[in-house]
Amino acid sequence: MRITNRTYADLSVGDVSELRRLVTADDLYVFAAASGNYNPMHLTDSDLDGDGQVERIAPGMFVASLLSAVLGMRLPGPGTFYRRQVLDFHARAHAGDELICRVEVLEKLPGGVVRLATEVRRAEGGIVILTGEAEVEAPSVPFDREDVEMPGLIVQRHRHFEALLERARPLPALPTAVVCPDDARSLGGALLAARESLITPILVGRAAAIRAVAAEAGEDLAGIEVIDVPGADHEAAARACALVHEGRAAAVMKGHLHTDDLLRPMLDKATGLRMGRRFTHVFVMDVPGRGEPILVSDAAVNIAPDLAAKVDICQNAIDLALSLGMDPRVGVLSAVETVNAAIQSSIDAALLSKMADRGQITGGQVEGPLAMDNAVDLGAARTKGLKGNVAGRANILVVPGIDAGNMLAKQLAFISHAEGAGLVLGARVPVILNSRSDSPMSRLASCAVAAIHHFKGDAA
Repeated sequence: MRITNRTYADLSVGDVSELRRLVTADDLYVFAAASGNYNPMHLTDSDLDGDGQVERIAPGMFVASLLSAVLGMRLPGPGTFYRRQVLDFHARAHAGDELICRVEVLEKLPGGVVRLATEVRRAEGGIVILTGEAEVEAPSVPFDREDVEMPGLIVQRHRHFEALLERARPLPALPTAVVCPDDARSLGGALLAARESLITPILVGRAAAIRAVAAEAGEDLAGIEVIDVPGADHEAAARACALVHEGRAAAVMKGHLHTDDLLRPMLDKATGLRMGRRFTHVFVMDVPGRGEPILVSDAAVNIAPDLAAKVDICQNAIDLALSLGMDPRVGVLSAVETVNAAIQSSIDAALLSKMADRGQITGGQVEGPLAMDNAVDLGAARTKGLKGNVAGRANILVVPGIDAGNMLAKQLAFISHAEGAGLVLGARVPVILNSRSDSPMSRLASCAVAAIHHFKGDAA
């Protein structure tokens, strides 16, 4: 990062500088931790004043602190010391608002002191949040460095999954065929979801092995149906399909078996769960620091999807996002953000974008090709001159193939400390696809997402 300053001698009346800042919910948590102000109005989605609207109000002094960023980083810049600040508050800022912080030199005073007008306004609509004046001691020595770095902060909480769990708990428990839960993780995850009233498990597989794992883990299976299928794993998966057709199961959950063995019986034209669309996998990722969940597709089922498969990947992900109450914004990823005839993923992305424009993909906005940076970062999108409502704001990432999707999801999980919920869509019922390394929160969130998707708007 390069930082420069303007010395007192270099400043002139009328000099102006602005800084844009997107206020996130995590900004408010960081400010609370630094200031000691834990007012729930700034931290939760509660309606504390009873007006029917959730608060998430940015503290006034947090908004005011953004002015110090302009003064200390832009105008005058490094070497600036505060002498006085007057603030008048006119409106409130909330998490999710993009703010424009502006300072203007009004007067140069003796002793290196400068008087400046200060203002913060909302980027959308131009509503003024605060105005005032600042007096600062301007720097006398020039500063120009490119090696200024700041350590990053991550607020490690999974508020999006917590919110999904809160939405799912009042729903009826989802009758779920759990296939081959004959290891501690898969059985424990199903029973945990049952205790949270998210699912009513029906355990399908080798009954003796399931009961042995339960006994070893100290779990009580009283009142839980266990269907003995002593044969191969795919036979247990076929029995789960039959339970769906019989109306006894409204979801299927992967236990201790290979994904291929779980899905193969579901693809059978006569006895499976096909509904016309391709089966596609979606990771719902709760990434610390992001304002909403990020959906990644396809990371587990379609290896090298062609254009027709990507249409289903987009549509299934959009449908899931809508059921979760999201505004679907699909960024179709490639290595570049312009169409390159030598990069097939960029061509597919452009076609998907146009197909959405023509109504062949519905329910959400689709844009591509986008590189990863300008899909999820507004600054990167602006640098590349990308406009629209998707670039920099994508909440659904459609990847070129399973390699990219799997790596992206695992990088988010193991480097960015995200939790991921996994579902297979396109079947008659949601298929909960857990990994052996999934945490209890991931397993619960997968069940919550399946329940919300099954009951659609009932969870809103």
